[in-house]
This record gives sequence, C-alpha cells and structure tokens, in this order.
Amino acid sequence: MKISVLGGGHGCYAAAAELSENGHEVCLWRRDSDALQPIRDNGHITVVDYRGERAIPIAKLSDSLEEAVAHAELLVMPLPAHTHADLAAKLAPLLRDEQVVFFPPGTFASYLFSKAMKDAGNDADVSFAETGTLPYLARKHGATRVVCSGYATRLPTGVLPARNKNKAFAVLKQAYPAVEEIEDALSGALMNAGPIIHPPLIMMNAGPLEHFDAWDIHNEGTQPSIRRVTTALDQERMNIREALGYAAPHFPLADHYATEGDEWMYGRAAHEKLTDSGDWREHIVLTEHRYMTEDTALGLSFLVSVGRWCNTPTPIAAGFLAIASAITDRDLYAEGRTLDRLGLNALSQSAMRELLEEGP
Repeated sequence: MKISVLGGGHGCYAAAAELSENGHEVCLWRRDSDALQPIRDNGHITVVDYRGERAIPIAKLSDSLEEAVAHAELLVMPLPAHTHADLAAKLAPLLRDEQVVFFPPGTFASYLFSKAMKDAGNDADVSFAETGTLPYLARKHGATRVVCSGYATRLPTGVLPARNKNKAFAVLKQAYPAVEEIEDALSGALMNAGPIIHPPLIMMNAGPLEHFDAWDIHNEGTQPSIRRVTTALDQERMNIREALGYAAPHFPLADHYATEGDEWMYGRAAHEKLTDSGDWREHIVLTEHRYMTEDTALGLSFLVSVGRWCNTPTPIAAGFLAIASAITDRDLYAEGRTLDRLGLNALSQSAMRELLEEGP
C-alpha cells in the first residue's frame, strides 16, 4: 500500500521505518527539506528495538505536501495536536476520494480536518480516523536513528464519518493490524491517553523538573500518590464515555501498569520497558514541552469541554487545567480545543451523533 507519513518527530520516524519494513511504499514528508537531508545521505532510517538494530530504506522523501498527499492511499499523522490547525488548512484542498487520514492520537482532529475540507469546498469522500496513543514508544537518537522500546498491541480507533468505517478499517488494518474498531471519532478522541497520563506527571513533579537537569517522570515521577490522582482523572474520562453511551472497554490507564487483567494499548510490561530504556529521562521545560502545549492545553481543555457539554463533572481535569494556566500565565481553556471553539457546544447529543455518522 502507498502510505505517506507526515511529520518529523519520534513517532513519525518510527512509523516511516516500521511501515516500510512491513512492505509498504512510504513517503516521509517534512516541511523542512534540510531536516530530511541526513536520511537522503544515508539512504535509510536506523531502527533499534527488541529485534536488534537494522537499516530500513524509505521509498520517498519529500518536502512537498502536494506530492505526499498525491502519493498516498493512507496518510499517517503522528504529529502534536498544536500543529493541526495550520496543517488542516493546507491539507484541505488536496485530499481526494477514498483516502484515509489517521491521527494516532488526534484530540478530535478528525472533526478539525473534515471541517477544514468543507470550508475549502472540497467534497471528496475522505475518512478520518483517530486512536488513543502512538503505535510506538519511540525516541529519535539523532537525525536518522530511532529507538522503539515498545509497540502498540491494541489501538481502539474511531472513524469520521462513521458511515465509512468498513472501508476505512479495511485500509487501516493493512498498515496497523492492532487497530480495533470502536463507535466513532469522538469515541476515539475520548480514548486519548496523553491528557490523562502526562498532565499529572509534569505538574505533580514540577519541583524536580525545574530543579534537576533531567528527570524521568515515568520512573521516579510515577509514585503511588500520583498514580491515584491519574486513576481518578481517568475515571472522569470514562464517566464522560459512559454518559455519552460509549461501550466498554474504555481502556483504563490503570491497565497500563497492571500485571494481570485486560491488556492495555501497549500490552504487558510496557511501563517497565519504557523506564528501562532510559529514553524518557529528559529535560522538560514546563511552559514549552508538548505535555503542556498538547496534552494539557488542548487535550485537557477538550475533555473538560465535553464534560460540560454532557453535564458530567471533571473537577480534577479542570483543576489541572487551572494549575497549568497559572504555570504558563495563560488561560488554557479559553485557548484550548474545546467544543465551544469548534462550534459544537450548542449541539444536542442526537445532533452530535448525526454529525459523527455523516460528517460536517
């Protein structure tokens, strides 16, 4: 299958390498042509994982969005959510019938991008899909090398418009067999683990993060009191899902740390693989890191707004959002990806279901 991976981050390089290794014809797009030059010079991306180290050639490298879109049956976008608005406007006129756009994860990017298409006057029949996490626990080690300490084994995924789910999943599962079908794109957005795991870890570890040159929020920073807060925050997410009629499994984050019971998105012992790798011992600037600019500013604001819309309290999510606003000296809810800012807060639940089924 012809696949384009958009972006140059950890997950993007991991996706380009894995999908290429699995026999797909991959185009890796970055807007910065110079950043692609080391791969052009090398002719490959080096991957290190449980199978060892190997060089994986990438079929096509491009800084042309038009070329990347024209290449693809499937577009994979493992990009931070704060890049979405700009890219949605650029992508909107380029997409064509039968393409699938995959956000792992999305923060309801499915709606943002489909609405941008409508605003651009593009009525192509495109399917947008989003899941709860990146398919990879990955970190780049230089310009051509990526280390993957884990791979997703379950990817609960929703599609917008939901009427396209059969043909969308037929495409998605060729690239990601771990994809599991769930109701729709809002259900997919409400599987996003980033806003649950990262805001408590960075804000409850704010002192060590600002004191030490590097700190591993997933190792020293994941203590029992913080885990209890994360579990309570995750319960707010699951309460929203239940209030909207979405079915279990809700993929509780507690399963990520468990040694028995239901498998979470990365399977067994993923937390231990992550901490053992040492790749998440890093320098985090609270006001600039994507855990703040993406998972908190956009992810938590989205969660709180959906809770308000369906009359489901989210006091812990709202509390972290208020603390983050104080840390950054910004009103993150007012700036966030909320149903209000998306123009959806006045919809009834039945109107929302129709939108999710048929698209904007």
